[in-house]
Amino acid sequence: MNIQIQSVHFEAASHLKEFIEKKVNKLGKYSDSILDAEVILKVVKPEVANNKDASVKLNIKNGELFANKVADTFEEAITHCVEALEKQVVKAKEKERN
Repeated sequence: MNIQIQSVHFEAASHLKEFIEKKVNKLGKYSDSILDAEVILKVVKPEVANNKDASVKLNIKNGELFANKVADTFEEAITHCVEALEKQVVKAKEKERN
């Protein structure tokens, strides 16, 4: 799966990119119809708790799925996005079967 990571107004560390790729690639086990993924990371100003914004868009054969979460860390936000997308991917796969 092709994963495009975009960090707005900062440079994402390599360990963060690896974490994102590992998490998003796990969605592939739920469906074969995932074509690619776009991840956008932003730091919400001002610098306070829960200021890391992560958005994940999955392009699938019949459209796209999207999740956006804000958390203390990007890892936490990505984890929440992936959990939300798991449900959406399963639902889309069931819809595809029917």
